Amino acid sequence: MARYAALLRAVNVGVNKLAMADLRRVVTDLGHTDVKTYLQSGNVVFTSPPARAETLAEGIANRLADELGLRVPVLVRDGDELAAVAAASPYAGRQDDHTRVLVVFLSAAPAAARVRELAVPPGETMEYEVIGREAHLHFPAGGYGRTKFTAAYLEKKLGVVATARNLRSVLALRDLTAG
Repeated sequence: MARYAALLRAVNVGVNKLAMADLRRVVTDLGHTDVKTYLQSGNVVFTSPPARAETLAEGIANRLADELGLRVPVLVRDGDELAAVAAASPYAGRQDDHTRVLVVFLSAAPAAARVRELAVPPGETMEYEVIGREAHLHFPAGGYGRTKFTAAYLEKKLGVVATARNLRSVLALRDLTAG
């Protein structure tokens, strides 16, 4: 058995309302066990036999669409991947405020040419680094709430689905999927 975290994009912001009890029920009904949600923003941790992350994500996304009419992208990472993402954060040790350090989870590693073309919008003060299927962001002078360098911006520029979590959430999800 393996522990996984499913990260839903754009849940409980705007029009995509989802009760965490419904999310837990959907994931449980798919046959996963030890299902727990984290916060109200579309994070669900569960245990399942080892499977491809894409297969797990597709199952959850399809069930949400079929049962609740909610069509949102779902990305899945296993516990080892979340531990590696947290360890790879180039900004974690440089910022005490974990809400100013974010990880944007990507559906696939973006093309190298697209990563080379990626740039911080004019007038913004932030740093970023794309490592595999994640973009690590650091907002030393402000937060994610006012930036144009959002998950939607990264989706457009990198050509992949993206969803962001602050480092505090990434660390919590890592801990919830550990061992």
